[in-house]
Amino acid sequence: MTPPRVSVWIPGDQLLLEHPALQAAAALTDRDHTRVVLVESAQRLTRLPYQRKKLVLLLSAMRHYVEELRAVGYTVEYRQAASVGAGLRAHVAAWQPQHLFTMATAEYSGRSFQQRLTHLLSTPVTVLPNTQFLTGRYDPFPQPRKKVVLENFYRAQRRRWGLLLDAQGEPLGGAWNFDQQNRKPLPRTGLAIPPPLAFAPDALTQQVMAEVAALPTGVGRVDGFDLAVTRQEAEAAFDDFLRHRLANFGPYEDAMSQRSAVLFHALLSPYMNIGLLDPLAMARRAEAAYHAGLAPLASVEGFIRQIVGWREYIYWQYWRQMPGLLTANSWRHTRPLPGFFWTGATPMHCLHRVVNRVIDLGYSHHIERLMVICNFCMLAGIDPAAVNAWFLTFYVDAYEWVVTPNVIGMGLNADGGQTATKPYIASANYIHKMSDYCADCPFNPKARTGDDACPFNVLYWNFLLEHEATLRANPRFGPAVLGLKHLTPAERTTIRRQAAAFLATLSAE
Repeated sequence: MTPPRVSVWIPGDQLLLEHPALQAAAALTDRDHTRVVLVESAQRLTRLPYQRKKLVLLLSAMRHYVEELRAVGYTVEYRQAASVGAGLRAHVAAWQPQHLFTMATAEYSGRSFQQRLTHLLSTPVTVLPNTQFLTGRYDPFPQPRKKVVLENFYRAQRRRWGLLLDAQGEPLGGAWNFDQQNRKPLPRTGLAIPPPLAFAPDALTQQVMAEVAALPTGVGRVDGFDLAVTRQEAEAAFDDFLRHRLANFGPYEDAMSQRSAVLFHALLSPYMNIGLLDPLAMARRAEAAYHAGLAPLASVEGFIRQIVGWREYIYWQYWRQMPGLLTANSWRHTRPLPGFFWTGATPMHCLHRVVNRVIDLGYSHHIERLMVICNFCMLAGIDPAAVNAWFLTFYVDAYEWVVTPNVIGMGLNADGGQTATKPYIASANYIHKMSDYCADCPFNPKARTGDDACPFNVLYWNFLLEHEATLRANPRFGPAVLGLKHLTPAERTTIRRQAAAFLATLSAE
C-alpha cells in the first residue's frame, strides 16, 4: 500500500525544529511522501510599513530554516505568493496531498484563517495546538475569571514547572520575586556594559537585505543588521547573555541610558517569538546558571519572571480578551499619534532618543517602552489603536499577541484593568531617577509648571486632575492622587492651561 501524500504548512513565526506538524506527518507517512511548505506572503509583509530590520530577520530566518530542514532530510517548498492562501493553493495543486498538518498560530486572525483552510484548499486539514508557549501546555486558570493578577499567574507557573523551588516546593530565597532589589539606576561611571553578540550577515541574509531595501514601504534601514537568523546563532546569543549580562540584569532591569539600547537586557525576544529559542529551556538554563554561581538569585528570578511569568501572562490575556482587545479604549482617548513618533523630532530628550533608537534598531527595552513611550501616550490621551499600530510597525519583536496586551492592556490601561490593576503613569521624576536622559534636555524635570517645565510633569498632574474621581477609587493608585491636596486652585488652573497648550502643539503630521 502506497503511503499517503502529506503536506506540512509552517508559518514564518513557527521555526521550531521539533514542530508538532512535522511529528504528526511522521506518524502518518514517510519523508518521501511529505512536503513542507513555507509561504512568503506579499500581503502579510505590507500589512503595515514594517521595520525593515524586522523583515530582514523574519525572511532570512525563514530561508535559513528551510536549509535546516533540508539538511535533516525534508523536502521543503519556499513559495513567494501574493497571500498565504494563494501560496497554499498553489502548493496543494502541485503536490495534491491527502492531508495537511499545521500548528495553530499565535495570533487571532491567523487561527481564524486556519479554521477555513479545509474549505479553502478542498483538502483535509488538521490544526494542532501551539507549543511555543507554556500556557498552551498548562493553563493555571482554565476557568474564566473577572481578573487575574500577574503574581498569582507567575507563582502557578513556577510551581508547575518546578523553577527556583527548594525540596519542599517553596521559592528559593524565601520569596517569589525580588523586584524591590531590581530597581537601581545605572551608575554614571565604573560599570562596563558588554554589548550583545552581533552576527555578520551571510550571503543569504545579504540577499534578503537587498530585497527588503527595495520594498516600497517600511521604516528604518536594513543597514547595520546584525541579529541572529539561525538556531545556532540564537543559542549563541543566549549563551552570551548568560555569561556577560545576566548577573547584572536584575539590579539594572529598570535602568535607562543613552549609552546603550540593551544595557544588561537579553535581546532574545525576537528569537523566542519566531521559534528559534524555547522559553522553558531558557528558564531552566538560567536556573542552572544560578546554581553554578554565575548570577545572583535576584537576577535569575527577574529573568525567569519575564519569560515564564510576564510573557506567558500576556499571551494568556491576549487569548482571553480577543478580539475585543483590539478596540478597547476604557479611558476614551482619541488624540492622534504625534508625528514625531515617525521622525524622533521632539525637544523632549528622552522621547527623542528612544524613538530614534527604535527607528534605527527596531528595539528599546521594556522600561523604555512602558515608562517613556506608553507613559507619554497615556498622559497625552493618544488613541490606543494608533499606539498599538506604531509598536507593531516599529519593533523587531512585534507580533499582535505580545504587542496588543502589552500596549493596550498594560501600557495604556485601556482594557478596563484586566491586564494591569492600575495605570502605569509617572512624572518626569521617574525618568530623571532611572536614566541619564534629563542631563542635556531643555526641560526641567523638577518643574511642575512654567516655560521650562518637563511636559511629563505637566501632563502627569493634568491627568490626575482630569481623572481624579476615577483614580481615587482605585485602591492601588489612590495614594498617588493624595498629592493633589497640595495644589492650590491657582496651580490647578495653571496646570490645566499649560497642558492644554502643550497638547495643542502635538501634530499628527
